[in-house]
Amino acid sequence: MAVGYRLSVHSGAGCRFGKCRGGAVLIPLIERVQQTGSTNADLLARLSGGEHVGEGHWLVADRQTAGRGRLGRNWNDGQGNFMGSTVVHLTVGDPPASTLALVAGVALAKTVAALAPQVATQLKWPNDLLVGSAKCAGILMERAGNSVVIGIGVNLVSAPQLPDRPTSTLAGEGTPIDRDHFARALGIGMIDALWTWRHEGTASIVRAWLPLAHPLGTPLRVSEQGIDGLFEGLADDGALRLRRADGETMLVHAGDVELRRPVGEGS
Repeated sequence: MAVGYRLSVHSGAGCRFGKCRGGAVLIPLIERVQQTGSTNADLLARLSGGEHVGEGHWLVADRQTAGRGRLGRNWNDGQGNFMGSTVVHLTVGDPPASTLALVAGVALAKTVAALAPQVATQLKWPNDLLVGSAKCAGILMERAGNSVVIGIGVNLVSAPQLPDRPTSTLAGEGTPIDRDHFARALGIGMIDALWTWRHEGTASIVRAWLPLAHPLGTPLRVSEQGIDGLFEGLADDGALRLRRADGETMLVHAGDVELRRPVGEGS
């Protein structure tokens, strides 16, 4: 425990890091390694081997040689970027584990907003952070028994060239951020968002997530099914609400979602 400030995701708080109410906060433990295959894979191996990795512990790598994103995509291992993973241990009464992607998204978006307030970012369901229509960060969740490993990659200084989508960096938007400073801020944000998830439920996280996302009416496509529609928010359980051309609203509980045109062009 240390005396400090608690970053809040509660509605109406409107705080930046360390600028609001005083109180006791848990300081995240950041373990740094120079190089590894994948921070997610490392934590999964530790858990499988019986090691206890506490919540609030982050494994952060300078370089990854086998980093990956959702659906097995390779992800950039650029020096200076943030590449880190943490663990959530599921307990009786927790909301569904799948909604942890929203928890991580809220923590990620609020961290970037606090450290780079001039950069306009938007969350894209279920696990991306965009600058305009370009991907700047992603979230990968993998489960091991009653634990979930959450990996987050953020293009602080460099971005991979992807064949199916544009990418961006925070440095390219005129905001260089030190990797270790980002890691500490994200760790604190994750602790707070996780507290909200556990104590106030999924609906509260949904309410925190929505203002950080692309606008209602944004055209989207669910890639695997080739289904198009307009973003109509999230259900209370975190599912994507997609309004089809016939006016019907369908719920999408899992899938790879693409923007059909750049954010900001209208609906």
